[in-house]
Amino acid sequence: MIDRTEVDALAHEVIDWRFKGLPVSAEGRTVAEVAAQRLNLFDDGFLGPLLTLDEGALDHNVTAMATWCAKKNVLLAPHAKTTMAPQLWARQLDAGAWGLTAANAAQLRVYRRFGVSRVLFANELVDAPSLHWVADELDRDETFEFSCFADSPEVVTRMSEALAARPGTRPVDVLVEIGRTGGRAGARSEADALATAKEIAASTRLRLAGVAGYEGVLVNDPSPHSLAIVDEFLRRMRNVTEKLHRLGLFETDRVVVSAGGSCFFDQVADRLTQPWENGLDVVPVLRSGCYIAHDDGFYRWMSPFSRSEPGQLRPALRAWARVTSRPEHGLALLTAGKRDLSFDAWMPEPQVVRRSARKMLPLRDCTMKEINDQHAFVRLGPDADVRIGDWMGLGLAYPCTAFDKWQLIPVVRGETVVDFVRTFF
Repeated sequence: MIDRTEVDALAHEVIDWRFKGLPVSAEGRTVAEVAAQRLNLFDDGFLGPLLTLDEGALDHNVTAMATWCAKKNVLLAPHAKTTMAPQLWARQLDAGAWGLTAANAAQLRVYRRFGVSRVLFANELVDAPSLHWVADELDRDETFEFSCFADSPEVVTRMSEALAARPGTRPVDVLVEIGRTGGRAGARSEADALATAKEIAASTRLRLAGVAGYEGVLVNDPSPHSLAIVDEFLRRMRNVTEKLHRLGLFETDRVVVSAGGSCFFDQVADRLTQPWENGLDVVPVLRSGCYIAHDDGFYRWMSPFSRSEPGQLRPALRAWARVTSRPEHGLALLTAGKRDLSFDAWMPEPQVVRRSARKMLPLRDCTMKEINDQHAFVRLGPDADVRIGDWMGLGLAYPCTAFDKWQLIPVVRGETVVDFVRTFF
């Protein structure tokens, strides 16, 4: 499922000035050598700002999600663009993930560089260079399994025309994507989905392999009204799948039906594992990706585990920045900004300050008010003891825009750095 040799080789990369936040003393050493030193995050020369991953939380989250999926009888193809970190992909695959999900050709090339053998491409793929490359990969590697989405006959026509210019021996598997007015991509009606499916089935270079959708963009809260909208969407997906089956359009023995971001995967699992009509052999696949890091904001509020099983997932991300100014009462300035912190969904959450002698103090009633390019403005609570030179620990929301700002992320056990995770954005 993934090339362990290529993943293990990341430990031999030499650390230099490209990797922000790391100690100057680490330069010229390999990742493995620095990890073996078991450096202290605060006392051994790390330069702020810095993003860290908690080892215990990562392990817990991977195991918790794998256990839950097995219990629900669903397969998991994590949306690996969340982390773009092959070491973390390997953990997910080792725990039983069915494959990985990608969203664009650049991500797919990274996946293939590390030997990922089953990829669900959760998007339309219409440009000829990308389709030519996929066709070449399918012919080069008979173990490579790939499928992508189509939501209109026009998409199918463009795919077929592009592939006709690059003959290959293996067809490209395609899933009809179901959408909803006001949503993202996806066929807006059953008639549109049926027309798309017929075009796929008629193509000599494509193969109709399933149905997919994405419920996460339809609503933005976990209210009963929103949950009902998600349920209605999933019922439409089921109806389309069964109609295509009755028409005999599917060209694979097993039909992939996929949905499930990181907010409503419980509903998706319940709907996709209900009995299907006779003779329809469905492979239900979730695409949840953010669970591996969870967060201290959006998913803490929206995740099904947060709503029904608090503590089932643990936040693994924490950013650290130095307090470099106290220009007025009740205000602290951190040297960390938009290039370091995720802020597009929820603001970072000031949680702790760390002083000398490994003294960690909790922060209460402190809020992040604003983030500039290089500064973060923290409004302090009345009892907050924050001093210039302190490290401040920030909980982050929305992992998808946290990982992309860091190429080499320390993995910590307490304050001890035990490993590093390499990203490829």
